Amino acid sequence: MDIAKEIKWNKEGLVPVVVQCHESGKVLMLAWMNREALANTLKTGKPIYWSRSRKSLWRKGETSGQTQTLKELLLDCDGDTLLAKVVQKGVACHTGRSTCFFKKLGRKTIRITEKPTVDPAALYGKPKKKKRPS
Repeated sequence: MDIAKEIKWNKEGLVPVVVQCHESGKVLMLAWMNREALANTLKTGKPIYWSRSRKSLWRKGETSGQTQTLKELLLDCDGDTLLAKVVQKGVACHTGRSTCFFKKLGRKTIRITEKPTVDPAALYGKPKKKKRPS
């Protein structure tokens, strides 16, 4: 069976992937996959995503060391969203938090619900200073 034919890809050839902690059920992040990312994920058991900003494949943790191991991959009833249940090593968010969903919206406020447990600079190195125009 060609699994990719069962998925309703968007016009860019991508499908959203909700990434969830296998043990706790906590939603960790949202990512995207194309056909190649899906095939490699199923083959290796290591989630591989499509970076819309870099226009390339990326494996979670390839820079930060905060890796994921796939436990289960599910397709929703409409065929247009995947749910990846993973074992997360370290933090899932580039901000150093366990989840990317840490901003609780109120009617007129946004409350930060989780502090970073890891310094983002330690994960990715210190950001380069932008040069000022002369």
